[in-house]
Amino acid sequence: MGMVDVLRSIKNAEQAAEKRLSEAQEEAAKIVADARKKSSEMIQAAADQSVANAQAILDDARAKAQVEADAVKSEGAGGVASIEAQSSKNQDKAVQMVIDALSA
Repeated sequence: MGMVDVLRSIKNAEQAAEKRLSEAQEEAAKIVADARKKSSEMIQAAADQSVANAQAILDDARAKAQVEADAVKSEGAGGVASIEAQSSKNQDKAVQMVIDALSA
């Protein structure tokens, strides 16, 4: 093997090494890009899940508050009905007391 062949062999080896290095760098860049994309997707999915969980908590709280409001409303309506019934019973007695007071 002559000097030219040795130099050509070295040059070919250098070119092959540069090609492999370039391919490795491209692969590394692709892996990093894929990892960034996956990370972004995971963050978005977590954010979406967080929003969904927050909405579920709010919906549950609203439902519980509505149940309590309905109970208070029902209790208040019962109290009003009781007062109306009692006042109707006492109305005749009150009228009679006014008549008795004016006749005396």
